[in-house]
Amino acid sequence: MTKKPEKPGSASIRVLKTRIKKKSGLKESSRRWLQRHINDPYVQRSKADGYRSRAAYKLIEIDDKHHLLKPGMKVIDLGAAPGGWCQVAAARTKSTADKPHVIGIDYLEMDAVPGAPVLLMDFLDPAAPQKLAEALGGDPDIVLSDMAAPTTGHKRTDHIRTMHLCEVAADFALSVLKPGGHFLAKTFQGGAENELLSMLKKNFRSVHHVKPPASRDESVELYLLAKDFKGREASSPSGESERPEGEPEA
Repeated sequence: MTKKPEKPGSASIRVLKTRIKKKSGLKESSRRWLQRHINDPYVQRSKADGYRSRAAYKLIEIDDKHHLLKPGMKVIDLGAAPGGWCQVAAARTKSTADKPHVIGIDYLEMDAVPGAPVLLMDFLDPAAPQKLAEALGGDPDIVLSDMAAPTTGHKRTDHIRTMHLCEVAADFALSVLKPGGHFLAKTFQGGAENELLSMLKKNFRSVHHVKPPASRDESVELYLLAKDFKGREASSPSGESERPEGEPEA
């Protein structure tokens, strides 16, 4: 089995296996989830490195490979809570409290992230784009979205709901990005994304599926990475860009 790569500069962490007793009062599915979570090396590493969630490593790994985040870039993080992606983006863009390059937005309350102010509102609020632009001092170079709808246990329903979030995040990105900007968003395998892919290929010069090592092997999550936004006047045919690389379309 291939060992998942460690975060550069991060100390190796020995994970001691913890077992949750079957007589703990938890449902079996909850017991298994909790046991897996507390034994997850990324969870252990996030605590040691000061990240708010293991999801921070997904962005780290994607950025290490695709080189999206650069000092001075302006970034919007949609659905920012609990703040792991804001932490990574702020560090890599050299964002500070005096001159923030990263702005998060979420209707869920969360603790402040140093160097990354968070607007407490829904990004679909008509006032959101203007407020974000004012906070950033201009349009963003990158729009990030690690949003997923609350799961219901019904795979098809969960897929459709998360795909909807990805679609509205993409629409938002198209309305605010600078030409040459990038869009990165969580999606799920399972089809029903052809229209979204067509829209992204029409408006960006390259579109890829990516699955970082921090994304669990059994998870159906993927990330759509759309690079080099053509600008809001783009009207090229959808067939101009290449088919997304990486994971095949479901």
